[in-house]
Amino acid sequence: MNLPLSLRRLLTIICEASLEPELVRELARLGARGYTITEARGQGAHGLRDGAWGASANIRVEVLCDELTAEAIVDTLHAGYSANYGMVMFVTDVAVLRPDKFRGAPG
Repeated sequence: MNLPLSLRRLLTIICEASLEPELVRELARLGARGYTITEARGQGAHGLRDGAWGASANIRVEVLCDELTAEAIVDTLHAGYSANYGMVMFVTDVAVLRPDKFRGAPG
């Protein structure tokens, strides 16, 4: 592959679906240029989350952004939501094409 790739962060948030409106507002406020939300099912510390009814539904939110934006989102969501809601967050390094689509300087 000869296409130029740039390093960015992929922040993944798995949480209760009821948080979606708040998360969307927080992401915009903290500088995320976009996100992808999908339904998620599984089992973990909060038991089985099969999505059979609204109270047991989970979502998976993915945000491609720069390091500073990822850190700001993680810090804010952890402080504001983790104590009272089922939420897991993880960040991975990814190589992206067209880095101008994501917050931060190319590189």
